[in-house]
Amino acid sequence: MPLNSCHPDAPHIKLKAPDWYVSALMLDRALDAILRRLKKLDREHDIPYLAGYSQDGKTIYIDRHLPKSFTFRGRTIEVDRFLILHEEVEKTLIDQLGLHYLHAHQIATRAEEAAVNAERITWKAYDRFMQKYVKSIGDERLTKVPADLDLKPYRDYHDYDLMQRMVQHIDEAPGTSAKLREELKSYAAAFRAQHRDAQRASAKPARQGKKVAPGVVDNPGRTGKTGAVRPPRKRRQSA
Repeated sequence: MPLNSCHPDAPHIKLKAPDWYVSALMLDRALDAILRRLKKLDREHDIPYLAGYSQDGKTIYIDRHLPKSFTFRGRTIEVDRFLILHEEVEKTLIDQLGLHYLHAHQIATRAEEAAVNAERITWKAYDRFMQKYVKSIGDERLTKVPADLDLKPYRDYHDYDLMQRMVQHIDEAPGTSAKLREELKSYAAAFRAQHRDAQRASAKPARQGKKVAPGVVDNPGRTGKTGAVRPPRKRRQSA
């Protein structure tokens, strides 16, 4: 047996358990490992589309109004772990592999869905619960946004209006430095110019009727953060 195998001194023995059980068990252990590495979980702010992460990746944010659990077929299902998995995977793929947000988001969504299914929960029920609490542009509850929330997902999704509203409600806590506020203003200004140019470029096609890019579903899905490939389902849209 090669020395670079997972267990060079032990033979591969078929476990006396169904394959689905082994897969679910391994996924659950992987999820627990990710949760143990989490540095900080914050549930004190308003987070568009339910969850997000800080710019340095050390804090995972979950919206303060999202209940920590829901009931599914008589069982109490805690949801934080699934959202943490999604955000950790997404942030890592963006920062470590340089993936575009939309691509990283799709992979993170698949991981989240697999974890939900491994707990014998239907994605449809999970999604239905999440959809009740999604905050988007114009939501009056979106008033307390953390100052270090990573805005890249909203920029990459070209959600200009939402990002503008978020910047207006950045938490003015003592830890919010003048430098950070200046960076956010610069970020928003650059996005504003991009938004203006995009509007000008689309003005003529708009008069000819609405067009959707090939391979893109004209439906934002669960969080509205992705008009993604695959039948309409974002992090919170039934498959």
